Amino acid sequence: MSLPTEFTHFLNLADSRLGSIATFVTDDWFAEVNRMLQPKAPVWKDDVYDDNGKWMDGWESRRKRFEGYDYAIVRLGVAGVFKGVDIDTSYFTGNYPPSASLEACFSPDEEPNEHTTWQSVLRPVSLNGDSHNIFQIDDERPWTHIRLNIFPDGGIARLRIYGVPHRDWSNHRSDELIDFAAAINGARALACSDEHYGDKSNILNPGRGVNMGDGWETARRRVPGNDWVIVALAHPCDIKQVLVDTCHFKGNYPDSCSIQAAFVESGTDEQIATRSLFWRELLPSQKLQMDSEHPFSTELNDLGKISHIKLNIFPDGGISRLRVLGLLHKTSP
Repeated sequence: MSLPTEFTHFLNLADSRLGSIATFVTDDWFAEVNRMLQPKAPVWKDDVYDDNGKWMDGWESRRKRFEGYDYAIVRLGVAGVFKGVDIDTSYFTGNYPPSASLEACFSPDEEPNEHTTWQSVLRPVSLNGDSHNIFQIDDERPWTHIRLNIFPDGGIARLRIYGVPHRDWSNHRSDELIDFAAAINGARALACSDEHYGDKSNILNPGRGVNMGDGWETARRRVPGNDWVIVALAHPCDIKQVLVDTCHFKGNYPDSCSIQAAFVESGTDEQIATRSLFWRELLPSQKLQMDSEHPFSTELNDLGKISHIKLNIFPDGGISRLRVLGLLHKTSP
């Protein structure tokens, strides 16, 4: 399901693929708390039960019979500044929490404890059952942990916290090679020609793809032209190497690819595709192979400071991962 909001194109900082994990929960009798951090959309399974009751794809606590409320603490895989949250209650109809709130802390060196001071980032809000409950967060502070409070009990199918990874670039050496296309460093997939079979943001995920669904794949092109995806790099850089990975794509990998690039100083994400028409060539057209990693370095043109790239694939097909290795751009004194 596509969620047209101002923040859902940011990284889901609560995604288990980034290393996000629940470190404490008051109760998850009916459904294990870490299910709500899974990247795939929740599913419904008819007539599936376990020893504790109906199997649900999410976190579900017992019916509370005493004062209080349930909550879960999650250590985010990457610290970040929050832009919004989706408290998804899909398939929870008579058992969703009537309301919830979100608190956070910045504790990079240790787990929260009884002395931790939690800061409110989302005051108590009403929830609807079997729905995406989406709320904007206006807070510029970075956080490492969140505490999701549900009042008083019930089930949450998915918790998605959209935001920008927190990275202190001043701590990186100018000669340190960094993947500026990594989502965990702050890269974002802004636009693409088509994503019929796989989300464009998948190519920025950590590790190699687990299957074809964990990549970006377009529909079969039946008209002239080619497909493309535009990525905002984590930080302006001098690009030294690009890796295009077609892992798992065998009968549907692109025949070839090329890359355009630019340093974009202003403008909006919505009009980036139009501006990309005139970007310079970073990587001339290169042949691709099935299910393979393709590193390019000597083939790259030296374009200097780059903030955005456009990966063109010819004519269509699937890409598992994109890596853009480079150096922080040196500013003149």
